[in-house]
Amino acid sequence: MTNEKKNKGVIAILTGGGDVPGLNPAIRAITIRALREGYKVIGIRRGWAGLINIIRDKKADNSEALIELNEEIVNKMGRTGGTFLHTSRTNPGKVRKINVPDHLHEKYTGETNDLTPEVLKTLSFLGVDYLIPIGGDDTLSYAVRLYKEGVKVIAIPKTMDNDVPGTDYCIGFSTCITRTIMMTHSLRTSAGSHERFLVVEVFGRYAGFTAMVPTMAGSANRCVIPEYKFDINKLTELLVEDRFKNPSKYSVVLVSEGAMFNGGEMIYKNSEKDAFGHAKLGGVGDLVSAELKRLSPKFNKGKPINVINQKLGYLVRGGDPDAIDSIVPMAFGNLALDLVLKGVHGRLVVLQNGRYDNVPIDVVTSAKKIVNIKKHYNTERLRPIYSSFEMKPLFLMTGEHD
Repeated sequence: MTNEKKNKGVIAILTGGGDVPGLNPAIRAITIRALREGYKVIGIRRGWAGLINIIRDKKADNSEALIELNEEIVNKMGRTGGTFLHTSRTNPGKVRKINVPDHLHEKYTGETNDLTPEVLKTLSFLGVDYLIPIGGDDTLSYAVRLYKEGVKVIAIPKTMDNDVPGTDYCIGFSTCITRTIMMTHSLRTSAGSHERFLVVEVFGRYAGFTAMVPTMAGSANRCVIPEYKFDINKLTELLVEDRFKNPSKYSVVLVSEGAMFNGGEMIYKNSEKDAFGHAKLGGVGDLVSAELKRLSPKFNKGKPINVINQKLGYLVRGGDPDAIDSIVPMAFGNLALDLVLKGVHGRLVVLQNGRYDNVPIDVVTSAKKIVNIKKHYNTERLRPIYSSFEMKPLFLMTGEHD
């Protein structure tokens, strides 16, 4: 019986970057299959931060940084959203002096420090045979670094933006889209009651899939995305036209957080950057709303049109996963174990053209996955375009081979 097999080795799992629904189902799938195949499974807490905070002493209490996983733990959490292992935006290759753990302070004194040697020693100390990181392109870019350093890595793609290269789908995207559509439709009642523009800011730093797919599904009249700098006058004119045609006298635009005005740049909350060099975005929805109201008289016989402005933010990443984000993580977790059992590593498990597969992990750092403007975005109408659905991936514009 498979459950009698013991001590095949150690598998470590971690989750990094932003939380999304579907992480816990992935952890559950990996753990249950691994345990039944005879592996010990440990969860690294707080992503890459956990690995730099572990003290390599068998007498040390490292419970804040890691946990041994069993079926009882993962079954309890596997149906829920978020990640019970917690997460962080930590890059061990670039750790600021203030974030260097106490036990490493004397050794690393630079303003920025590469703690990769400590990560490698810690993985060896823990006896890790395979490391399975679940994350977006930032988290997985460091996984590529470890793979090149000799660590046996099998990666699982996760991000609401769905912008990890090599795969048509990333964990969290479907729930994000589902929530965006649902909440935008809910806001229509207020927009219609007051005969206003409805501006909804959604996630999407560099890729506009989270605005494009809901718009294509009918949740908005227009969308503006990071891949194309938009003309605010054109957007205002189109929304006034949409509002006029609507018997309820309102119109809707989805605004990616990374969208940029023609001649402008991304809008940041402040100058502070995370460990991967990204400043926190925020405020483009506010600016679009203000400009729409200011410019609306130009296209509305001199009368201004008021705006309902809503940033969805964490509402689309909190809560339980939908059906797709329950099924795909289960499949991805089992795909990872299939590779472990074959002795294969340095791979990213993926969905391509409706089929589960795996590709070399370095695809994460060798390409960018963004909306193909020429194929999928009408720059004159500021909305998605499509000519045929035949042989397209599930979400139509999220494949790299369409």
